[in-house]
Amino acid sequence: MKAKILIAMLSLALAGTSSNALAGPGHDHGDEGPLQASGNGPRRLPDGSVFLPKPAQRQIGVLTQVTKAGELPRSIALAGRVVMDPNAGGRVQAMLAGRLEAGPKGLPSVGQAVKKGDVLAYVLPSAGQIERSNQLAQLAELQSARALAQKRAERLQALADTVPRKDIEAAESELASLGARMAALNAGLSNRDVLAAPVSGVLASSSAVAGQVVDARELIFEIVDPQRLHVEALAYDAELAGDVAGASLAAGDRRVPLSFIGAARSLREQALPLRFAVDDGAAPALTVGQPVEVIVQTRSTQYGVSVPAASVLKSPANQSIVWVKTAPERFEPRTVTVAPLDGANVAVTSGLAAGERVATRAATLINQIR
Repeated sequence: MKAKILIAMLSLALAGTSSNALAGPGHDHGDEGPLQASGNGPRRLPDGSVFLPKPAQRQIGVLTQVTKAGELPRSIALAGRVVMDPNAGGRVQAMLAGRLEAGPKGLPSVGQAVKKGDVLAYVLPSAGQIERSNQLAQLAELQSARALAQKRAERLQALADTVPRKDIEAAESELASLGARMAALNAGLSNRDVLAAPVSGVLASSSAVAGQVVDARELIFEIVDPQRLHVEALAYDAELAGDVAGASLAAGDRRVPLSFIGAARSLREQALPLRFAVDDGAAPALTVGQPVEVIVQTRSTQYGVSVPAASVLKSPANQSIVWVKTAPERFEPRTVTVAPLDGANVAVTSGLAAGERVATRAATLINQIR
């Protein structure tokens, strides 16, 4: 049994030091140097570089890319948040104070799709005891007056041959007026305020509970169209509004392009609000109120190298570094100066030359090797 275990361990060691390992995607196929023949595992070398055998590179999924230098747009990072498109979103508020009652399909849930005009809930108006008593007393007076007016109109109608026509018409008009006043008063006592969806979309927020007492102007539902969202960013340089060439933000590993709509003409907290529209197809990854970092590209340019943002890490000295593959199994850290580019990528303005191979995936794992 011990012999079998020893043979298995020897086989694994030979497999780890095999000089015929093929490079995966993103690796070069150069001759492997003398470091590979050492047979050691991944480790940090005395000069700060990392020795990483080919099998370990494939295991952690290391990918690299050859850098290219050129003129890149000068970009500025702004703090922003996702807001609704005013033409594709809406809010449902109570017009009157009262008690909530479920609609014909029940109270909708957050995330449920609704169509324009759908009845979401009702508000039963609330009135004080004294106010309601006064309304009931007024309704009783109107009922009595209407009954008298109806009898008078019937008597005049029976004497139509001897009574002037104008008296009959006045009696009928008074009877109709009293009936309309009674209908209006009854509607005020029993009518419900209908809460309907102003637009089609998805229910983003809801504070409705059956039997809940709400005040006038209280926000009950909020509806958004996830395909049409805006992003609002705050710029502390007012001149930036006239120098916007493009904008984007990063949603995970994906770059979301933005279209510049315009800038406000009044400051908010000493900053100028800029409004951007999320391009179609990219909005579902965002939610209203989500804080984001907006990368605004200006018309001016700068010379640099574009690398993925995931390639830039922090060294123990809190310096920005990238890992450059200098040999098939060796990676060296390079201290670089970076600037924002488009959210998913950054511009390296110093410390990295064109044609070098930079680790784009699993760079964090390489940085953790000691």
